[in-house]
Amino acid sequence: MSFSRISWSRNTAVRTYARTAAMACVTFALGLQGVGFNPAAQAQVVGDAVPRFSSDATTGISPRSEVGIRSRTDVNRTDIRRIATPSRVGDGGQSISVRKPSLGPPSDPIRSPAFDQASKRDQLFAALADEVSMFDRLGNLVRRVSHLVKPSVIHIEAHKTETKDGQRESFDEAGSGIVVSSGGQNWVLTNRHVILGSKINEIVLRTNDGRDFHPVRILDDPNTDVAVMQIDVGDLPPARVGDSSQTEIGDFVIAIGSPFGLSHSVTFGILSAKGRRDLSLGEQRIDLQDFFQTDAAINPGNSGGPLLNLKGEVVALNTAIASSSGGSEGIGFAIPINMAMQVANELIQHGQLRRGYLGVTLDPDFTVNDLVSAGYELPGGALVKSVQNGSPAAVAHLQRGDIIVEFGGKSVDNDDHLVARVGLTPIGSTVPMIIYRDGKRYRTDVVLKDLN
Repeated sequence: MSFSRISWSRNTAVRTYARTAAMACVTFALGLQGVGFNPAAQAQVVGDAVPRFSSDATTGISPRSEVGIRSRTDVNRTDIRRIATPSRVGDGGQSISVRKPSLGPPSDPIRSPAFDQASKRDQLFAALADEVSMFDRLGNLVRRVSHLVKPSVIHIEAHKTETKDGQRESFDEAGSGIVVSSGGQNWVLTNRHVILGSKINEIVLRTNDGRDFHPVRILDDPNTDVAVMQIDVGDLPPARVGDSSQTEIGDFVIAIGSPFGLSHSVTFGILSAKGRRDLSLGEQRIDLQDFFQTDAAINPGNSGGPLLNLKGEVVALNTAIASSSGGSEGIGFAIPINMAMQVANELIQHGQLRRGYLGVTLDPDFTVNDLVSAGYELPGGALVKSVQNGSPAAVAHLQRGDIIVEFGGKSVDNDDHLVARVGLTPIGSTVPMIIYRDGKRYRTDVVLKDLN
């Protein structure tokens, strides 16, 4: 506290008790105490300045920062007006409070303002330590997940050769992968674009403990950007595969991978959105899209690595980012693990992805506005332009002009969404559909065939 802010005068007229010099000295000393040394009053200034934590039950905590913490910024500011409010005696300068001295023992030992400030500061730190414990528990979860899953994460280095403008160029590309088990055999699940253009002996797989080896077999699907590599290393623990259909927007997620070649790096965030489609992903077209969106930092080299929940289960395969700089800007995309594992199992069992076939042509320009114009209050749907003779759709009695609003018990957003859903449905499955025709709602079942 600075006394320069207190204005007072030695010449203040004090009419009561001004007859003797000794009493005047006592009066001056007591007056000074009333102006600047009131520990009880000073303590009131910071009494309500304890920082409070605020949490959002909907969005949770975002690591890139999105922790909702609110704190007062005036904890150390001393408000003189609350410390010194003397009664007015006399008529000149700053009035001084005067009281008669007590001959009894003091009711409270006199302490310096600095002592009280230090005590209050210690209390604030103690309160902060108590409230931050919830974040410590979250940090412990992230550390445990990282420790458990890292042995199942593979760093991938792929040597590639491309021809541009008539000249061959060689370069190395880094990515990530996950050890999964299928049919009693270990495989590395990754993105196709990570290893595209590389031969088996040009792909190096590196474990968390520093061992290098090559895959013995590679299978991939261009329509989903999923690839699997068979390996002969049997002592690697497979990752635990979760159920991506049980994830919710706002769930905490953890990404592990090799951003810019920095293997087994860990980042943290939330699941920002689900069902992202119609994304332009560079030169390679991915026809079957149903991406998760996350703000966990994903950079070049994270592709093929796991996106995990706080139980350590893989819920998605990190695949792409939206960026104007080439690095993470908080918008990453990942293939849901249910979709990735379905493709992987198809590749392992059949050597290719067998896509479901419905047998209809859909209108790509049909939108929700068209639904509203037609008098339907529906969130989305796909308009049938034509039905192929003898197709599963024809057998299910679909007609031109039908609006498909549900497939397999889930709503249909648009034509691309329906194409992706049909393509990833197991061959031979009987799938219920809800359609609208001439303003009326109908249910029909369709048995999908193999598109190939």
